[in-house]
Amino acid sequence: MGRIWMRRILLRQNSLPLLKPPMACLLTPATLQKPISSPFLKPSPPTLAPLASSHRRSLSTATAFSLPDPLVSLDGISSHFGGDDGVGTSNKGLKVLLKGMTYDELEKWVQSHGYRPGQALMLWKRLYGNGIWAHHSDQLEGLNKDFKKMLSENAEFKALSLKQVITAADGTRKILFTLEDGLVIETVVIPSDSSRNTVCVSSQVGCAMNCQFCYTGRMGLRRHLTAAEIVEQAVFARCLLTSEVGDITNVVFMGMGEPLQNIDNVLKATDIMLHDQGLHFSPRKITVSTSGLVPQLRRFLKESNCALAVSLNATTDEVRNWIMPINRKYNIGLLLQTLREELRFKNNYKVLFEYVMLAGVNDSIEDARRLADLIQGIPCKINLLSFNPHGGSQFRPTSDEKMIEFRNLLAEAGCVVFLRSSRGDDQMAACGQLGNPGAIQAPLLRVPEQFKMAMEVSV
Repeated sequence: MGRIWMRRILLRQNSLPLLKPPMACLLTPATLQKPISSPFLKPSPPTLAPLASSHRRSLSTATAFSLPDPLVSLDGISSHFGGDDGVGTSNKGLKVLLKGMTYDELEKWVQSHGYRPGQALMLWKRLYGNGIWAHHSDQLEGLNKDFKKMLSENAEFKALSLKQVITAADGTRKILFTLEDGLVIETVVIPSDSSRNTVCVSSQVGCAMNCQFCYTGRMGLRRHLTAAEIVEQAVFARCLLTSEVGDITNVVFMGMGEPLQNIDNVLKATDIMLHDQGLHFSPRKITVSTSGLVPQLRRFLKESNCALAVSLNATTDEVRNWIMPINRKYNIGLLLQTLREELRFKNNYKVLFEYVMLAGVNDSIEDARRLADLIQGIPCKINLLSFNPHGGSQFRPTSDEKMIEFRNLLAEAGCVVFLRSSRGDDQMAACGQLGNPGAIQAPLLRVPEQFKMAMEVSV
């Protein structure tokens, strides 16, 4: 795929059903922890091979970068596109991609082919409910024969091809999928001893935000995922792993990408996931994370009842400008004021602040006190996360003792705060470790003078 730096594009709304060529995939637990070798699956190009357990890869830097519209160009935020327009079409012949449609769209499409709305509901339940999770027409038992024939001729069931499932020491699973264009995305399933099992889905191939502590950010942005490609990650997670870990109860949009930069497809995907005759996730059990795109954040809070997580990670603009370049456009004050304004119209709603702790950068006692002051007046919870190292990273994790001290200071100030342990980090499946940047990478930004000593210690 060609990579272009300093390019600006127009992100377009996707209101039509998504179209894709026929694809096939083998869905069996036997695929766990080994590459798929089946004539039904497309192999990904060698240059897109998934990252194995290599924590010591070197990072190169690039010298030019841009942020796609609708945001203005900002130093330090990168993108490189291969021409994807978010519509999901192919030159191989077009079929409607079923998982790219909401229920209302599916019902209208079924009726346009001369069938009753009831047939659409039966199809929907076989795609998403009843433990069937159909991936081809042979799995549509109970449907009208002519209807199944119409589907086989005009519709495609699958948006993803299963490539590999890797199991970490703690039971976390990292699932690699090959897309129709050969790109690879990663999804993580996080089992729990309780009844909570979470699938962490990706919303983009790569990410344009260039957060300095995130491995995915090194990739730049290749393209947005379609709604079908997002939804099918959750479908695969349930199909593959429900029998092993129990029901998948939660979805977090915390995989590859900035979800709100792909807000049209993310909102559509959550609409599909929420439908009570299908996957039937609770809105409070779907969490969409953002680095702080303020206009899209406003829209999300107005249009969705799903939970929101804001990746904050700093208590001053100087630090956040460095580790999260999006702050140069939407600074801490604007971000938090927007939350205060919008949350006035939400009942019993709390935003989740994520705070990745970086040794010597954002973990001081002063940071804890500033954080408690900053979030005053915002209904919220705080997750303190340990930094997960990756090849070439310039940061160190904060010590456990200092994280506990930081948490205690916040708790004493009246904050609701949790320490979150890393999951799957031995297989590069933890927060901030997903993706495969390749040779051309987003830029590492200049370290502010007062933090150079801390960075030198980490090398």
